[in-house]
Amino acid sequence: MRMSVDPDKCQGHTLCWLAAPDAFVLDDEDGHSSPVSEVVAPEHQVKVAEAALSCPEQAIEVTP
Repeated sequence: MRMSVDPDKCQGHTLCWLAAPDAFVLDDEDGHSSPVSEVVAPEHQVKVAEAALSCPEQAIEVTP
């Protein structure tokens, strides 16, 4: 599984990080998210899928 975060859509709600803290890094200034890695480790895939669904801006794209 791969993921990306669209920086133009992300508004820094931090819900992705709450769902999958090991898979996302938050910017210290505005809370905008970025992936720790574009390739999601198998042990994080369920949480990353949940994070993508929880994003109010639909900024997280997950692909198989």
